[in-house]
Amino acid sequence: MNALWNLRLETGPLPTVVYCLSVAAFIALATKRPLRRWLPVQLAGGVVGVGVGYLLAWLISDVWNTFGLSLTPLTRLWFGLGIGGIGFALAGIWRSRPWRVALAASSVLLFAVMGGVGVNVDAAEFPTLGSALGVGHVSPLAIPTPSQAPPSQAPTSQALPPALQSTASLAQTWRPPADLPAAGTVGTVTIPATASHFVARSAIVYLPPAALVKNAPRLPVLEMLSGQPGAPASLLTSGNLANILNAYAHDHRGLAPIVVIPDQLGAPQLNPMCLDSPLGNVETYLAVDVPDWINSHLHVLQDRRDWAIGGFSEGGTCSIQLGAKFRGLYGSIFDVSGQLAPVRGTVAATIASAFGGSAPAYHAASPLALMAAGAPYADTLGIFAVGQNDTRYGVAAATVSQAATAAGMTVHVIRSPGTAHDWHTVQYALHESLPILYARWGLS
Repeated sequence: MNALWNLRLETGPLPTVVYCLSVAAFIALATKRPLRRWLPVQLAGGVVGVGVGYLLAWLISDVWNTFGLSLTPLTRLWFGLGIGGIGFALAGIWRSRPWRVALAASSVLLFAVMGGVGVNVDAAEFPTLGSALGVGHVSPLAIPTPSQAPPSQAPTSQALPPALQSTASLAQTWRPPADLPAAGTVGTVTIPATASHFVARSAIVYLPPAALVKNAPRLPVLEMLSGQPGAPASLLTSGNLANILNAYAHDHRGLAPIVVIPDQLGAPQLNPMCLDSPLGNVETYLAVDVPDWINSHLHVLQDRRDWAIGGFSEGGTCSIQLGAKFRGLYGSIFDVSGQLAPVRGTVAATIASAFGGSAPAYHAASPLALMAAGAPYADTLGIFAVGQNDTRYGVAAATVSQAATAAGMTVHVIRSPGTAHDWHTVQYALHESLPILYARWGLS
């Protein structure tokens, strides 16, 4: 059964099989006799379907702004082809023999699957059949024993001391033991909302191979955030985060950051933004509760240079907000396709729901205002990544990265070739940013 759930949806044979079956179904439906009489009717149904598909994509993307992004031309094409195929099949049902009715009815489902597979190949939202169906389970993480954990008097997130171990020498001093695991491990944890009282879902933690051995070294921390809608597990399934980190750890004698993926949403359909507001004290949860739990439970370095915060889309916006505001905690920021400012629906709705109707308070919470107020950032690394074809978020990435440079950060801009606001961009950004972070953390 695991082999079925692990069946790849964006690469491998499955998309090709679906496309070939769709072409075969189209040809079979187009051979209805008499051809001159029925083919124009079916083609008309297909054309109407393509038009409906493009209209639906336009409404979702440009009118309703359902996902907070502009659908790519390729995604719009798959919308059109999928619904166009459905229209072609439905037009072939009228006054047909029972076997052709059955063929057309099954083709409706096939063309719908074809459109969905095409969109998924473009967006990389669901890498496997299990992820698309919501099948899969991340087990609870075995927390390190007290002898391996940091001291009980570990400092709070607001007053971090100098590093307990120099990361500059870690790559040179680390000698992996013979029993070093071949890969890291992931698991769920519950991070109490002691200060914030924010109702969060379970977080996910990645422990690299070097963290799983006796007398493990203290390691850097990467706090990562998913987009919205989403969940912490999205960074594992769609972002392929654990596999990418395992590959880097393999090339660096088991060394990689400890990654903590907390929940900043509460539920997929919610977007309280990374603020303390009537929608929830998300800022306090992410910048106080989560770091305090990390310091109390995981064997991590505690200098700000060894801590990074990152995320995708809404999570990317969170990363630059919190990274700019809590400069004493995070020394590096990894913003993938973040927004220009936190938003929940329209700007007017955001101001009303989260800022008590105060436009000045809303503008003061934007990354641009936070960086201007906190400048200069003499020892902060900012990595800003965006898809080359991301017309909406590309503008935000350029504006925010320029503001970060002006505020004194050391800035790297990554553009993912041929991708848009999708998980292909996230995976490319991870591959390109890890060497930069490894160098800063002394892991390479």
